[in-house]
Amino acid sequence: MTKVQKNQRKRLNLALQGGGAHGAFTWGVLDRLMRDGRIFIDGISGTSAGAMNGVVFTDGFIKGGRQGAIDSLGVFWKKVSDGAFMSSQAMMPWFMPGGDKHWNVDNSPAFMMADFFSRMFSPSQLNPLNLNPLRDILSEMVDFEGLRRRKDIKLFVSASNVRTCKLKVFRTEEMSVDALLASACLPLMFKAVEIDGEQYWDGGYLANPAIAPLIHECVSKDVVIVQINPMNRPEAPTTAREILNRINEVSFNSTLVREMSGIATISKLIDQGKLHDTPFHHVNFHIIVAEDEMSQLGASSKFNADWKFLRYLYELGVSTTDKWLAENFDRIEVESTLDMMKMYH
Repeated sequence: MTKVQKNQRKRLNLALQGGGAHGAFTWGVLDRLMRDGRIFIDGISGTSAGAMNGVVFTDGFIKGGRQGAIDSLGVFWKKVSDGAFMSSQAMMPWFMPGGDKHWNVDNSPAFMMADFFSRMFSPSQLNPLNLNPLRDILSEMVDFEGLRRRKDIKLFVSASNVRTCKLKVFRTEEMSVDALLASACLPLMFKAVEIDGEQYWDGGYLANPAIAPLIHECVSKDVVIVQINPMNRPEAPTTAREILNRINEVSFNSTLVREMSGIATISKLIDQGKLHDTPFHHVNFHIIVAEDEMSQLGASSKFNADWKFLRYLYELGVSTTDKWLAENFDRIEVESTLDMMKMYH
């Protein structure tokens, strides 16, 4: 890591989408950002796999600086891959080994069996002991008590309250393994996670991820969205599997689209000088996305923890971020590089 001049430093907030194994793309993004000594992270908002990436990254950074963050993410995803076999044996397809040459697992016996049973039986019937390999991985890797005491990087983890249908954002001082599991709790696969008497499901249903905390609670006025769920498809789906895949993408993009559409409208009014003497302020937005490549992956590949597949996504994240930095670094803290009206409105 080379030493950089103070005027070269750029502060960013990161908004990390969830998407199961596709979160390995975000691993690559974070790795590449940390290898650039000019980049400093102020806050991270994440959902599901995005939340886990953010917490593991921050814990590693607290323990060992930039290299600690890089190393922790690599260890985490290797443990996810190694734990896939135990997961499939327990009939819990948060992640599974294997996949065809297109990296999807639609036709694998393990996925087809798990998909069928998850639609016929509840998590209480399929997994009465509520086993989740991610709990052991996160508990082993992350010092949650130490994390809660530090504010090196502000953390925001989203979960959906089952009873009230309201978004819950867990902040740094509330962070726990249960908060992360709540953020990634797919209700057809796992029992709702109970925290302080409330039941929670995957945060992606209400925020994927939450943007507002990064705007209102962080110093940096630049937000980089790491988007792993494709927004666009060249044509409408026709087969049953394609339709289910697209429903998944629409569902887990809808909350981001809705929030960013509102932000785009406010930003336009700010630029027009119509919001003087209000709490609103200008924020620069950016996006790191590999939509062409990610759109080739079906929703089933979000359960594919084959190490070669995770490494492919990691390397895609690294190369995509490398290109993004080359093209946009000088515009950070200066202007938005994302056309929000075109992308989300």
